[in-house]
Amino acid sequence: MRCCAGAGTFQVSHEDHQGREAHEGLSLPLERLARTIVDSGLKVHKALGPGLLESVYEHCLAHELEMRGVAVRRQVVLPVVYEGLTFEAGYRIDLLVEDQIIVEVKSVEALTRLHDAQALTYLRLSNKRLAFLMNFNVVLFKHGLRRLVA
Repeated sequence: MRCCAGAGTFQVSHEDHQGREAHEGLSLPLERLARTIVDSGLKVHKALGPGLLESVYEHCLAHELEMRGVAVRRQVVLPVVYEGLTFEAGYRIDLLVEDQIIVEVKSVEALTRLHDAQALTYLRLSNKRLAFLMNFNVVLFKHGLRRLVA
């Protein structure tokens, strides 16, 4: 598993997503969905700016995605399976988009390695391939956006 973009290096544009499907082994439909998620996050950030609670951004991002015809589930319980036992350990995915892409919404001073580890763990536990960390508490949206691929 790896993080494909760090703060300041991720360009929020359609061109950035082109060619990723070959590089990361992701399908073109998944890349299109990823582009829609990023565009939706950018729209929410432009409308609201930084400084609000994570829950506000989560609600607005889910709404924006739904307005675009994308299926979104919020606060999806993520159980942990250990030695054949399933534990509801309190893990929740902020947004699960089209049952394929995890979006973790943050409103923090800066994303850290702990946030990366959380998203990568969610990818592993859910058997998903792609996640986004979106920190809305930044001046420029691209500085709060990370794409992680398993």
